[in-house]
Amino acid sequence: MSDRTRPIHDGRIKVAGFDIATTPDEPEGMFRIAMREARFDITELSMASHMLSVARGDSRYIGVPVFPSRAFRHGAIYIRTDRGISRPEDLAGRTIGVPEYQQTAALWVRGMLREQHGVDTRGIKWRSGGERTKLNLPGGLDVQEIAAGESLEAMLADGRIDAFIGPRPPACFLDGSAPVARLFADSRAAEEAYFKATGFFPIMHCIAIRRDVAEAHPDLAAALHAAFAEAKAQALAELAMVNVLRVSLPWIAAEAARQTAIMGGDPWPYGFARNRDEIAAMCRYALADGLAAREVAPEELFHPTTLAL
Repeated sequence: MSDRTRPIHDGRIKVAGFDIATTPDEPEGMFRIAMREARFDITELSMASHMLSVARGDSRYIGVPVFPSRAFRHGAIYIRTDRGISRPEDLAGRTIGVPEYQQTAALWVRGMLREQHGVDTRGIKWRSGGERTKLNLPGGLDVQEIAAGESLEAMLADGRIDAFIGPRPPACFLDGSAPVARLFADSRAAEEAYFKATGFFPIMHCIAIRRDVAEAHPDLAAALHAAFAEAKAQALAELAMVNVLRVSLPWIAAEAARQTAIMGGDPWPYGFARNRDEIAAMCRYALADGLAAREVAPEELFHPTTLAL
């Protein structure tokens, strides 16, 4: 749960015309339930998993162009400092661990390595901690799940992999017990430069509706879009309030002003048109990664009633 979704969870903002009961959870568990069981009527969903399921024709969810999770991922690349790795190009041909090959964070990093740094990501040996849904990858890719009882953190710590890409810092990095560092020592500077060059604030998740529910309630997608947009606007407004600080960062107003100077007044844009170029890049990455069985058009991912919102 984030400040951008909390007003819906706590009932301050309603989804017009619908009675919505929410269940907060961490993404890893939520995505596995959604992808394996389709238990939720409405869910936050991994964009990478959504794309691959649409591409293979077994998607049980349709997206709403609301993106509650975005994150730059330069700071999510951790390297062994004893392997001669000092720049992204040095990752070519290495063995790299990812919690899941289909994880959206890893998709964005692979896309960045290819398109910004010229790295052949198909020449990297990928080691996965286990996939939420079965992958049917093309030949020529070295993607293997690690053995039961193993952990990527242990493999990084003892040097069996050269690098790790993941949204959560590995323990050996946090406690300094192994020669591990971030690839980008000043990840914020790298991320700001990436945003300036591409205009992308990488989308991680979208809101999605189970297809049978969306068919039964054709007004639901637009109602969700409106409610989440209102919740996000409320959260952004609170960042600038200085009479009583709404978040526990002493200089949050200065940070909000810096954010606006770099990214504009709405760094978390919702809506299909505002994000089409970024979504098209993700579709391109998924195809190059072998995750998507065919080229997916961005419009296929979202409910048709939301494309003009």
